Amino acid sequence: MTAITSDIAQFVATTSYDALPGEVSERAKALALDLVGIALRARHDAESTPAMVAAVSRIGLASGACTVIGDGAGYGPAGAAMLNGTLAHSLDFDDTHAPGSLHPSAPIVPAALAASEMTGADGKALIAAIVAGYEVQIRLSLALDPAAHYDRGFHPTATCGAFGAAAAAGRLLQLDPAGYANAFGIVLSMSAGSMQFLVNGAWTKRSHVGHAAMCGLIAATLAREGYQGASDAIEGKWGFLHAYAPAADAAKAVDGLGRRWETLKIAVKPYPSCRYGHAALDGILALAREHGIKADDVEEVVVGLPEPGWKLIGDPEAAKQSPKSVVDGQFSMAFCAAIALLKGGFVWDDYARHLGDPAVLALCKKVRARVDPKVQADFPAEMGGTVRLRTRRGSYETHVRVPKGEPANFLSADELRAKFDGLVAPYLSARRRDELAGALLALDQVKDVGALLRLTRADETAGRRVA
Repeated sequence: MTAITSDIAQFVATTSYDALPGEVSERAKALALDLVGIALRARHDAESTPAMVAAVSRIGLASGACTVIGDGAGYGPAGAAMLNGTLAHSLDFDDTHAPGSLHPSAPIVPAALAASEMTGADGKALIAAIVAGYEVQIRLSLALDPAAHYDRGFHPTATCGAFGAAAAAGRLLQLDPAGYANAFGIVLSMSAGSMQFLVNGAWTKRSHVGHAAMCGLIAATLAREGYQGASDAIEGKWGFLHAYAPAADAAKAVDGLGRRWETLKIAVKPYPSCRYGHAALDGILALAREHGIKADDVEEVVVGLPEPGWKLIGDPEAAKQSPKSVVDGQFSMAFCAAIALLKGGFVWDDYARHLGDPAVLALCKKVRARVDPKVQADFPAEMGGTVRLRTRRGSYETHVRVPKGEPANFLSADELRAKFDGLVAPYLSARRRDELAGALLALDQVKDVGALLRLTRADETAGRRVA
């Protein structure tokens, strides 16, 4: 093993719940609550879910003792990791890490949940595994340079997430340092995720996050059984950092490891859309409230973004102003801005209500996204945005440096719970919601992870039809 691989393997092997700062374990519990609420809603409502569930069943992964969030059946560990990872990312409502430009929980937590059920691990072990996975995944993205990685067509949540998932699952399978190095060498050949989904609003963005969770679990399990992976997986000549970006900085993969906790830099989304647009949405809603602006008053909306955000949600302008699918809408600054102006907010159900709505599409045509030098100067430390609303009564401007949900502007406990309740209320009674949320926020006290996950199954008193 070379130094980078060895240092990361040693860090994961020695990460334990008792060694974590209290604020890190508390943040992990809040992030778990957020992920479970998203995945539960996606199990029933995401349009891509039926095909994924059917495929997992057809290939024989829908028989076993592991749990899919919101599902009453039993699954094999690989099937559970794949489905939970896909569900966690299917609403594009899951947490983010701004400097790493990725979604940490979606590949990491599902791999750890499946490994917990495989091994009978308790909540403390699960928290330690999740945090280890976060720290590995995020640092690999920082080392790659996310913008350069994106420019090569890769989705870092999936590519880096496969390594983080291997770390998390391996921690629960109790690998030793050599075992983690093997797991990384195995998952190197499984690390994938193409940004080509943007061309037609494909569902693959969702599934390759699930694929990362599954591959991390498989890689760790293969390593546990003695299967040999490629050496120097992270920094070798054909390793991850050299193959997936043009000028990676390997030192960033271990910088501050075990001392600086990137877990505390993970943000929770208040809106179900690409994180790059959230500062602008905060600004639009604030200006509308402050000045009494209605959608009919608006003549033009100009949104300023960092360049990577503009590439994802602002360009090409004509396509972003005419979204056809949920994925199109999630990556359309124009659509999200139009909803915010029309509704005074933005929730998951707005996609079903307003995609194809002539009033929304007409407002989309008034929204233009640009690269803003001020915002770009703050990026990637901040995922800010500027807004200029031109109305019949005059123009109004604002600059939001830190969007709601970022660590410096994190959701309150009440706001986090409100998001959770809004997602799961159609399928869980108030009593069940309290029971599930309480268990997740006391995850360190949980002895049976499988029993906790079974609380996500829809109960008869919720009233909404179960998919």
